[in-house]
Amino acid sequence: MKVHNKRVLRRRTLGLLLAGIVAGSMPAGVRAQGRPVLRIGLQKYGTLTLLKGRGTLERRLAARGIDVKWTEFPAGPVLLEGLNVGSIDFGTVGEAPPIFAQAAGADLVYVGNEPPSPTSEAIVVPKNSTLRGVADLKGKKVALNKGSNVHYLLLKALEKAGLAYRDIEPVFLPPADARAAFERGSVDAWAIWDPFLAAAEKQLGARVLADGRGIVSNHQFYLASRSYAQKNPEIVGIVIDELAAVDEWGKRNQKEVAAILAQQTGLDTSVVELAAARYAYGVKPVSHEVIREQQKVADAFAALKLIPKPIAVKEALLAQQL
Repeated sequence: MKVHNKRVLRRRTLGLLLAGIVAGSMPAGVRAQGRPVLRIGLQKYGTLTLLKGRGTLERRLAARGIDVKWTEFPAGPVLLEGLNVGSIDFGTVGEAPPIFAQAAGADLVYVGNEPPSPTSEAIVVPKNSTLRGVADLKGKKVALNKGSNVHYLLLKALEKAGLAYRDIEPVFLPPADARAAFERGSVDAWAIWDPFLAAAEKQLGARVLADGRGIVSNHQFYLASRSYAQKNPEIVGIVIDELAAVDEWGKRNQKEVAAILAQQTGLDTSVVELAAARYAYGVKPVSHEVIREQQKVADAFAALKLIPKPIAVKEALLAQQL
C-alpha cells in the first residue's frame, strides 16, 4: 500500500509540476494579461529548436496578436505528459512516445512528421567494449529512455539479430542519467538519439553497434492536444508551414543550421554538425502510409505487453484526416 501511495503521489506531483511549467495558475493558452499564447514543447535538438532560434514563428503569429512560449523537455514521454495535462499545446517526439501516450489515454493528435531518419538513433557501446554485434547483447544491460523512439529500435534490432526482448536487461534512464551510467560502465550498451548520440561519439568515442538503417524508419512527429487542434486549425497549419519553411532553408544552409543549434543547445559545434548531417528535412502533414507504420510500432509494443492494451493509431487523427 505504501508503494502504491508513493506512486500515486509521484504521478500527481509530476502532473502538477508539468501543469505549472508554463502557465502557473493562468488558464490554458492564455497569459495573465489576456493575450493568447501558443505553448510549444521541444527537446534539445531538432526542427522546432531551429525554428525557435530563427524566430520566424514568433514574427508571423505576433501579427495575429498571439505570443509563443517554448518549454524544453528532456525526452518525448515527459513532453507528451505535458501535452496531456495541458501545460503545452504542441510538441515534437519520435515514433514510440505517442504510442505509449495514446495507450495511457492521452487525447492527442498527429499533425505532421519529418521524413525517415534511421541514422539519427543507434545502439552504442564504449570504445573498448568487446561487443561487436547486436547478438552480443544477450544477457547484457542496455540503457534507454522507456517509451522513447529508441525503445522500438532496440526491440527491432534484437529481433533482427535473433534475440528476444527478454534476452537483455533494459535499464530505463533519461538521457543524462543514461550517459552517466554508460561512462562509469554500469551498463553495457546505450540506445540513444541525436544529439546525445553525436555527443557520445564525439566526446566519449562511443562505437555504434547498430543504427536504424534497415531496421526502423525513425520518423519525428508533431502532435497537438486534440482540443487545441480542433479549436485552432489555422494556427496549427501556420506552425507546420513555418516548420516546412525552416526545413527547406536548413537543407541549403547546413553550416548556419549547426551554428543556430549549437547556440540553442549549448553543445559543441562539432557535435551538432554530426547530428545535423544525419537529420532528415522536409516536414509534411501525416499520411496514411506513415500512420500504418505507426500501427506496426503499436502492435509490436502491445504484443510484448509494453503498453497496457492494443490501440488503433488512426484514432489519434482529426476527423478531416481520416
